[in-house]
Amino acid sequence: MKRIDNIFDKIASIENLQLADAKAQKGKSNQYGVKLHLRNQEQNIIDLHNTLLNGNYKTSTYDVFTIYEPKERLVYRLPYYPDIITHHAVMNVLEPIFVNTFTKDTYSCIKGRGIHKLFYTLKKGLVNEDETRYCLKFDIKKFYPSIDHDILKSLIRKKIKDHRLLKLLDEIIDSAPGLPIGNYLSQYLANFYLSYFDHWIKEQKAVKYYYRYADDIVILHSDKQALHNLLSDIKQYLKALKLEVKDNHQVFPVAARGIDYVGYKFFHSHILIRKSIKKSFARKMASNPNHASQASYLGWLKHCDAKHLTKTILKDEKL
Repeated sequence: MKRIDNIFDKIASIENLQLADAKAQKGKSNQYGVKLHLRNQEQNIIDLHNTLLNGNYKTSTYDVFTIYEPKERLVYRLPYYPDIITHHAVMNVLEPIFVNTFTKDTYSCIKGRGIHKLFYTLKKGLVNEDETRYCLKFDIKKFYPSIDHDILKSLIRKKIKDHRLLKLLDEIIDSAPGLPIGNYLSQYLANFYLSYFDHWIKEQKAVKYYYRYADDIVILHSDKQALHNLLSDIKQYLKALKLEVKDNHQVFPVAARGIDYVGYKFFHSHILIRKSIKKSFARKMASNPNHASQASYLGWLKHCDAKHLTKTILKDEKL
């Protein structure tokens, strides 16, 4: 595999930093950090350009807080300038390089490969009922906090040899334990951390029906025992990455239970909206009905078999 070199100057260029600034500002014009940056925007970009070229960039102090929905977890937030701009500048150049390493079965945080792309790919796979009778479903215990810095750096060095870029990435990676949730670069680095695992699954284990959304993984097969055997091998592989499969992993017949995944429940013959989303919508409509909420849920419903529920929503909207 050819390693990539001589791209740091492109990342640190004034033009790329200006582009990163423009992208990072989208939807954030009212944020204090953006407003503060705009007071001295041109000089800030020049200063950041020089800081990167001189190798003096240091990650700012994180603002760390806890969120409780959809589950309790720590979120790390960095200042808009210089950090968020820097992260966008890195990803302007590295994103196509990272995406090129991913298999087509990786969906989270990749342009054109979100939930609905996964939805239709899984739906298409389930057409072959004989080959998809059983499902192995699992996710990884404390995935982001468990990512090992030394392993991640070694994986990155398989792809990149530009020493100045590696120094910058090392600095960002070592700025917090694991990969901090809320950090713009984390979602791409997390995907990359599992990219060689994806290739192992597809190419060495010859798994045909494989779907990964972040660390939430579904594998389909005709043979239940084959999935149990595969799970054992997966645990060993992930152990080398210092990752652990959660104890709530399941192997089950699709026809009997359906696959509860990315907001839907998939069967061979039909697809339903996840019950918790349906209940959440009902509560929202009862407490604070508005057009934006209706449009959001209708967007979910249009992809699955929910004609009766959709008619009910539209009827209530007209009342």
